[in-house]
Amino acid sequence: MARVVFVLLDGLAAATARRCMSYMQSIEGAGKARYTELTGELPPLSRPIYVTLLSGLRPAQSGITHNDDSRPCPAPTIFSRAHDAGLTTAAAAYHWMSELCNAAPFEPGRDRHTDNPALPIAHGLFYRTDAYPDDELFHDAVSLRRRHDPHLLLVHSMGIDNAGHLYGANSREYRDAARRADGLLARWLPEWLTAGYAVLVTSDHGMDDDGSHNDVSEAARRVPLWLAGDGWNNTPLPQDQTCIAELVCTALGLA
Repeated sequence: MARVVFVLLDGLAAATARRCMSYMQSIEGAGKARYTELTGELPPLSRPIYVTLLSGLRPAQSGITHNDDSRPCPAPTIFSRAHDAGLTTAAAAYHWMSELCNAAPFEPGRDRHTDNPALPIAHGLFYRTDAYPDDELFHDAVSLRRRHDPHLLLVHSMGIDNAGHLYGANSREYRDAARRADGLLARWLPEWLTAGYAVLVTSDHGMDDDGSHNDVSEAARRVPLWLAGDGWNNTPLPQDQTCIAELVCTALGLA
């Protein structure tokens, strides 16, 4: 059984990852990480694909097919499964993750800072603004990891997605957001690996030049995935976003 850090870089297209994520490619080249690319589910929108990544259900199966649907995830998530097995969970994430896993609708005064062992995400720092700085988000995640030593930690940043919507995928701002995320991984991923975590880095969807991701194009759907750490030894690379939830649960010893 491994402990898992799940890094979700919202809105990161595979082509931009291959161009801009130099640290991740350096550890891949050194044999310390493995890389593949996945085609995102349809529709390639955040909340429906969060459900896919958390539970393994395609949007057409979950019924959550648009971003305005604030219902909880209709199937067990990686967090509920970990919680039911007595594992410690934490997330530094966009508030939709709190709605999907803990309670909906999100109430900032109640849910922004979560410390409740009865909830699937027991320890959470949830934010609401898409412009929440990625460096602060990673600091939130590091604080949660050091204070609670969770078996499962979600690190979910929106900086890349926000830049893509504002400026489009073929922009310096979007590429720089990806480079900043890569630099944050260079700062913190070694600490997580040293602490014995298996680290998964991926995205929910890509981004096109229109600043959108709601069509069937490769730019909107193709996303990167890295697996780093000994906890993934002998683990086949997933072929589909529906495999991610079971991949995480297998690493946690919950399959």
